[in-house]
Amino acid sequence: MKIHEMGELFEIVQMQNVYPDGKTFPDCLPKIPLEDIQKEFETEKNKPDFDLNTFVNRYFNLPKTYSMEFESDKERSAEQHVGFLWDVLTRQPDDENSSLIALSHPYIVPGGRFREIYYWDSYFTMLGLQVSHRVDMIQNMVDNFAYLLNLVGHIPNGNRAYYVGRSQPPFFALMVRVLSEVKGPDILLKYLPDLEKEYQFWMNGANRLSPTDNAVHRVVLLSDGSILNRYWDENNTPRPESYKEDVEIAHHSTQKSEDIYRHIRAAAESGWDFSSRWFADGASFATIRTTDLIPVDLNCLLLHLEQTMAEAYTLAGNSEKTDLYKALSQKRSKAIEKYNWDSAKQFYFDFDFKNNVCTDSYTLAAVFPLFFKVATAEQAAQVAETLENQFLKPGGVTTTLVFSGQQWDAPNGWAPLQWMSFKGLMNYGFTALANRVKNNWLNANLKVYEKTGKMTEKYDVCNEDAEAGGGEYPNQDGFGWTNGVFLALLNHKG
Repeated sequence: MKIHEMGELFEIVQMQNVYPDGKTFPDCLPKIPLEDIQKEFETEKNKPDFDLNTFVNRYFNLPKTYSMEFESDKERSAEQHVGFLWDVLTRQPDDENSSLIALSHPYIVPGGRFREIYYWDSYFTMLGLQVSHRVDMIQNMVDNFAYLLNLVGHIPNGNRAYYVGRSQPPFFALMVRVLSEVKGPDILLKYLPDLEKEYQFWMNGANRLSPTDNAVHRVVLLSDGSILNRYWDENNTPRPESYKEDVEIAHHSTQKSEDIYRHIRAAAESGWDFSSRWFADGASFATIRTTDLIPVDLNCLLLHLEQTMAEAYTLAGNSEKTDLYKALSQKRSKAIEKYNWDSAKQFYFDFDFKNNVCTDSYTLAAVFPLFFKVATAEQAAQVAETLENQFLKPGGVTTTLVFSGQQWDAPNGWAPLQWMSFKGLMNYGFTALANRVKNNWLNANLKVYEKTGKMTEKYDVCNEDAEAGGGEYPNQDGFGWTNGVFLALLNHKG
């Protein structure tokens, strides 16, 4: 049993806001076995003098947080600060009695409330570790993800028991490539079985697809026979770490509770939690419909996974598998072109397969086809023009064009999308624009660092004097992927 499986006790702690942050209680450390706490709760809960806060504090210890342990030295430059933070953000394999899934090697956490490893964050953290020549930690983190693939069957959102129903954007192949850049191409062979496991997870159910059952787990069969992917979660209940928020959203929605919970969880798998990108009306959380969409970024990542596996099988001398994955990647490339490119708007969008139409939500997911070189030169030029005219702001590129109050919308910018935009533009020769994205973002990072001594999770790119906000929790200090992208951009050659 884990804390989030404690039924009534868990529910009332979350609904009564015993802790301001819904993630705190699922991460707490019980002082005695949970089964014993459960018995004590059943005995005491109906007593007239029962006090929930007192009960919880008696039987649970708070989890440690990064912010409690570290204070910045403003005498350090931002680059020195980031280099110093690698050790501060390092966690050892710890089999603590909590919701934490123990890992096999040390790892880097993002910071603040994020006390565990996160899947897609880690790739961008690794970019900075590469600059810092921390090959040991890159190796550790790749091995941790391979361990999770074998332990759980996929890479969860993070190494917490309550995250196992979902993954996050599949960056594992890119992580393996970072390691191969340092250690050589044989790394692709070493992790080929793990890449296979990752692919099989995302393609689970593909053999069951039919015209009458065209969406199973994370795979969707389209009208022309193409198979593309969506985000999903195996559970359709409120997220333990955001229990009250999810219950309240469901209460204000006309959708069935189980449907909206699944859409919310799927959006959490996307990493974009949350954004108007997922809302049917572009504004209201109650209209979230994540599992109805074919995201352009997800499918570009899976195309890259197919290409990486083809390359690895070439190294293995397995021509049959090489040809298979080459063919799969070519089919996916054509399907992305057909379903995610809007020729009228000249931009990439998510595809609503329920209504057989592209969404009209302009987002930075459109840079993924440039990052992975899926776009034609003409398509890249059109995307670049839209980025320059609509997305580029004084502090970098804004995530979307909508000011919804959600953290993955304007005015916020996020480190991973700055990197994907920068590299995507560089791939097609838009060097001047790429460098404007880079310099605007670095200046925003430096401005906040000079003011606060912090590298934060996200930034207000539209107003450099404002702090980023929105979402379910305050802007966090640390911060793994901001640190990684800062170093990668600052030290980028070419």
